[in-house]
Amino acid sequence: MKKLEIDPKAKGLIFDLDGTLADTMPVHFVAYQNILGKYGIDYSAKMFLALAGVPAVETIEKINEVYGTSLNAEEVGHEKEAEYERMMHEMKPIEPVIDLLKRYHGKLPIAVGTGGYNRLAWKTLEIIGLKDYIEILVSANDVQNSKPHPETFLRCAEQMGVAPADCQVFEDGEPGMIAARKAGMIATLVTDYYDVFKA
Repeated sequence: MKKLEIDPKAKGLIFDLDGTLADTMPVHFVAYQNILGKYGIDYSAKMFLALAGVPAVETIEKINEVYGTSLNAEEVGHEKEAEYERMMHEMKPIEPVIDLLKRYHGKLPIAVGTGGYNRLAWKTLEIIGLKDYIEILVSANDVQNSKPHPETFLRCAEQMGVAPADCQVFEDGEPGMIAARKAGMIATLVTDYYDVFKA
């Protein structure tokens, strides 16, 4: 497998969290299946992957649209997050991406831009041993518009003090890749560098 490298033009690095630094996707998927199954919804891996990086409440809103259901998005979204938290110790670190982050720690500004919620994002960083490496974290709690809107990554750039064009984003999901490109950043898909969760 090829080695993950930074772009020579990059002056700041932004990492997505779920599926990029932490292999949480299988855990998130099972949490969604457990909760949605109670409401009679057979949630497919294909749809789950299409919504990678979208916060839980918005995911439930999308599920209502697709499945013609009327779940309380706020309630079910938080139910799913609670189920995920119960299982999150099962996640694994994604070594090639973490190695890259550690290599540039202290050399370039680094931020994490996630569609997850703040408290769980910090807990994830703790589980994978990165809590002390990250100072800037922009989560779903900090933005009005989640990915594929560029707001998450633009806020990261702003907090790092780096122009968007000089930021390299590492992502695993299509919404995040779109957000990085809309922000005018260098977008790098990390799923070429490890065995990924598949539909």
